Amino acid sequence: MRHMKPLLSLFAFLLLLSVQAAPALAHGDARPDKEAILLVAFGSSMPEGQKALKAFDAQARAAFPGIEVRWAWTSRIIRDKLTTAKTAHPGSPALALAQLAEDGYTRVAVQSLHSIPGEEFTDLEETVKRFGGMPKGLRAISLGRPLLSTPEDLKLAAKALLDSQAGRKEGEAVLFMGHGTEHPANAMYPAMQYQLWTLDPTAFVATVEGAPALDDVLPLLKRDHIRSVRLVPLMAVAGDHAHNDMAGKEEDSFASQIKALGIQTTPVLRGLAETPAVSALWLEHLRDAVKALKEMK
Repeated sequence: MRHMKPLLSLFAFLLLLSVQAAPALAHGDARPDKEAILLVAFGSSMPEGQKALKAFDAQARAAFPGIEVRWAWTSRIIRDKLTTAKTAHPGSPALALAQLAEDGYTRVAVQSLHSIPGEEFTDLEETVKRFGGMPKGLRAISLGRPLLSTPEDLKLAAKALLDSQAGRKEGEAVLFMGHGTEHPANAMYPAMQYQLWTLDPTAFVATVEGAPALDDVLPLLKRDHIRSVRLVPLMAVAGDHAHNDMAGKEEDSFASQIKALGIQTTPVLRGLAETPAVSALWLEHLRDAVKALKEMK
């Protein structure tokens, strides 16, 4: 039943747009081409997380001047938290695409700011496919891949992640915390671990809800006699997971469990969307999506 409400909402908007498109079908579609970019993230209800997304927003606008840039959140929980009677916040991808079509945009490049092509991205991909198949709604729609999708993505991201650790002390290990998922795309995390180890044997990956878990990494820290660890979120934003699961004071947080081994921790509460070397990779994926859009008829 988890997908029922989103699907019903999507079908409702598809029906609405089909009805609105009926006159155009009868008289030909004379609308001029009008391009837009839709940036799609999980979303964040924390100011720190929103700051990271605003940083990427500025990069996208600078890279594509003159093209409309809008946002959507894939997390219904985040959307519900942010929705108030007085404040407008990004809606779902389906809502955002429907609004773009209603506003006269005919060609849209959608860019995911997810870390892996997991469940959230899979749902986004399905939404994009449905809108792409609508007569006279959007003439063309493309989808940019998330941060970690291909072997080349993994290599580039591993180097960017390590290059971004300015101020890292000599002998200090670095642990990148991902979300983790039951989706098959969780395989990207151990694949990232492999790529990091080709560059730095003291760089680790652990996830909150997937594999490798922190329990897989703790024995390695002990084995390698690590004395200090830098903790970095492997997520677009340093939101709730970064502040609580990674850096929190509770005994089950990453920081607390590592400290229990007598190892010093230094949390870095900065999202990847505001880390230039990493956000540049997402921006390159967006360029690919815009290029693909221009090649569509």
